[in-house]
Amino acid sequence: MKTKDKTFDSVKYMREQREKLSNKLVKMSKEEIINYFLKLKSKTKLKPSA
Repeated sequence: MKTKDKTFDSVKYMREQREKLSNKLVKMSKEEIINYFLKLKSKTKLKPSA
């Protein structure tokens, strides 16, 4: 069976995003992290679905 070349690597993307977020959060206090996510939640209209 022939495999297709990936144009988008979702695992690589997810790892990059997780690393980016971790680097941002490590510098914040607990209160700052909570405020960050509350602010982010109010900006986006997308909701996760299963």
